Amino acid sequence: MQHVNSWRDVAAATGAADRAAAEEGVRRAYRTAGLAEPERIVWAESPRAAVEAVEKLPDAGRSVREEVRTRPWAEERRRMYDELGPAGWSALWSATGAQLWETTAALAERIRSGVVADLAPKRENESAVRLVLLDAVLGQHDAAWLAAFDGRGDRLTGLAEVARNAGWWWPYERAVVISERPEVLHRDEAGRLDHGARPALAYRDGFALYAWRGMPVPADFLAELASLTPRRIREEENAELRRVMLEFYGYDRYLTESGAEPVHRDETGILWRIALDGDEDVVMVEVVNSTPEADGTHRTYWLRVPPATRTAKDGVAWTFGLDGAAYAPVRQT
Repeated sequence: MQHVNSWRDVAAATGAADRAAAEEGVRRAYRTAGLAEPERIVWAESPRAAVEAVEKLPDAGRSVREEVRTRPWAEERRRMYDELGPAGWSALWSATGAQLWETTAALAERIRSGVVADLAPKRENESAVRLVLLDAVLGQHDAAWLAAFDGRGDRLTGLAEVARNAGWWWPYERAVVISERPEVLHRDEAGRLDHGARPALAYRDGFALYAWRGMPVPADFLAELASLTPRRIREEENAELRRVMLEFYGYDRYLTESGAEPVHRDETGILWRIALDGDEDVVMVEVVNSTPEADGTHRTYWLRVPPATRTAKDGVAWTFGLDGAAYAPVRQT
């Protein structure tokens, strides 16, 4: 569906918000919920700055997220479910929101975690930050469920207008705080935050998230990747960061340069094992493509297989969803 792609673009949008359009969407959402329009609308440069702005709001009143976002969504979902039936609703969700849910939900969780990591050390405990984050409407990152209701009534129009034009926002009885969208967003082919040199997600005020293929990493970690050595990888105590190092460096290159010895070989290939302290072994099968390249050479592939793999044949079989006993490759002559 075309509108699914438009909502995918909303979720990935960067750059300055359309503040006038977003504010009108907020007012419409309040009116639709039967609430008086907010007396004040405050803008913040990032979700982190928005949390700080919420904490400083004078007499904002209680959160009205339930009335503005949660209840209308639940009631519209029930209406559509009753209208379409279980199979119809499932088909609608599969064709719309489900296409966006995984990446938008993961991105929202990363932003929450980043805000907590930045602000919690300044507080006696992190619960106060988490409580403020619970009041947030996710704006552009609510794109998945907004896609499912696009064009099916005007009850969610105000929420959709904010999402199309701004980032996260916090609705209270008398005041609203709205965050700008990020200025930078880099993702890999799977939709995960990813950049090997700079922030994968960054806002105008400096709030940023660093990641390599979805894995959160410290800001100074990326600068070290270009000068990695097998020894440095082995010495890394954090198992998750060591895994990132190995992916960046290349398992085959690590095996070659670290002087690793094969643990098994047979007609299908060669099995290699990298033992890592505090983490599961990395096990790879080296196989040679029987079909020659244009220059007559045969390309070598490295297949990562489960740590329990004991023979090269078992590893190759696993990549085909088989066990070793059932796998019988055809030998080319």
